[in-house]
Amino acid sequence: MSESTNKGLLSAYREIFAAPGSVAFSAAGFVARLPIAMIGIGIVTMISQLRGDYALAGALAAVFALSSAIIAPAVSRAVDRFGQRAVLPIAAAVSVTAIGALLLAVRMEAPDWLLFVLVVPGGATPTIGAMIRARWVAIYVGKPQLRTAFAFESVVDELCFVAGPVISVGLSIGLFPEAGPLAGLILLVTGTLLLVIQRGTEPKVHPRRPGRGRSVLGNHVMWIVIVIMVMLGTIFGVIDVGAIAFTQEQNSPGSATLVLALFAGGSGIAGLIFGSMHPARSLRGQLMIASSAVAVLSVPLLLVGNVAALAGAYVLAGATVAPTLIIATALVEQIVPPEKLTEGMTLTVTGLGVGVALGSALAGQLIDRYDVSSAYMLAVGAAVAASIVTACLFVKPSASTARPSSIE
Repeated sequence: MSESTNKGLLSAYREIFAAPGSVAFSAAGFVARLPIAMIGIGIVTMISQLRGDYALAGALAAVFALSSAIIAPAVSRAVDRFGQRAVLPIAAAVSVTAIGALLLAVRMEAPDWLLFVLVVPGGATPTIGAMIRARWVAIYVGKPQLRTAFAFESVVDELCFVAGPVISVGLSIGLFPEAGPLAGLILLVTGTLLLVIQRGTEPKVHPRRPGRGRSVLGNHVMWIVIVIMVMLGTIFGVIDVGAIAFTQEQNSPGSATLVLALFAGGSGIAGLIFGSMHPARSLRGQLMIASSAVAVLSVPLLLVGNVAALAGAYVLAGATVAPTLIIATALVEQIVPPEKLTEGMTLTVTGLGVGVALGSALAGQLIDRYDVSSAYMLAVGAAVAASIVTACLFVKPSASTARPSSIE
């Protein structure tokens, strides 16, 4: 990367943080967002250490993910209606209380059914990434800087999903079994409180307009974006499980962390560069190109024969991820009305999470029954499906629901 390109990147990202309060709310968002990647894996680590029951651990983590997928959009809908300051502390308190009770119940050897009862309300954890993006929209709506802000947040998401599990598992193994999820709860409370006290950058509550449905799901484009996110999440899930399985087959299990870091690094760098660019093509056109690139650059996963080749394939696959997420987020900002923005963005994150859980589960089954290549075939299939679904954007454009976007 040339020196002039570096200066251009630095200038673009310095520019978005020139807005008053932007550094503070973004930092608070990072603290509050990190636990999302810590709690689920922390539950698995805790249960496996204290009870040695991996089936129970996986089932609890799955219920937690499913609960989040159902409850989180409702929390965000409430945020759109009543504001972040009114809703986030309540949602975080419900989640923290439930997960805290779960940790205590596991330590006290409570029956399995009680653990499942407790983990369900834990899904009330707010989708902090959506809250932060809503604040960026409030500052830069109608301005090109919004694309750069979305790019930055996509990179922060990646960092959280890479660092969160490492921190959680490390704490649980190094200190005591509950340490990982407990640290996640502390960070969630701290980050949420730091965020909601920042009133100056909180998005205004928009009045409900007559004739609008209760949910953004009435817009078919929203469904297309959600399905694309599920497909991308499926790729993520395969990538995680596949790296562990492949490196073990190659007698180099320690390489899994490096390979996954390269995937995240490729995505992060591509996202930062893409976020500083301002293509003239429409968002639908950009998403079509990006999803096609995901399909093409996932094919090398089927051809790897050693860890070095796997690392290269992961860099290529990762380079397509962040740009696709940035464009999809921008499209959501374009198609949903202001009073439903947080709900719309939460649904994309939820779709991604559902895909990760689905991809991980299916990849594990395929690897157990067949081999790692079959899991990577699932990733390629998901990528191709994403590109096919993206083409549906051009079949029935919903111009009536679109509003001018700063990123078009």
